[in-house]
Amino acid sequence: MTTWEYLTTPLLIHNTAAILNNWGKQGWELVQVVTGPEGGLVAYFKRPVGGASAGENTGLAAAAQAARQFEEGSA
Repeated sequence: MTTWEYLTTPLLIHNTAAILNNWGKQGWELVQVVTGPEGGLVAYFKRPVGGASAGENTGLAAAAQAARQFEEGSA
């Protein structure tokens, strides 16, 4: 049976494709986009556990990169 890991990230309207492509390149599959509690869009992703290379935690690195892109976009 497949075991999944999940990730959520905000989506910026002017940068949606870049954000989705960034996660897709790292093996994350978009599951759903919903309106967040403060009105912005939030993307939900999943991928099989073990989707990262051995010894790497690309999920955390990608989250940090997405956060930086989000902060730069809102500055």
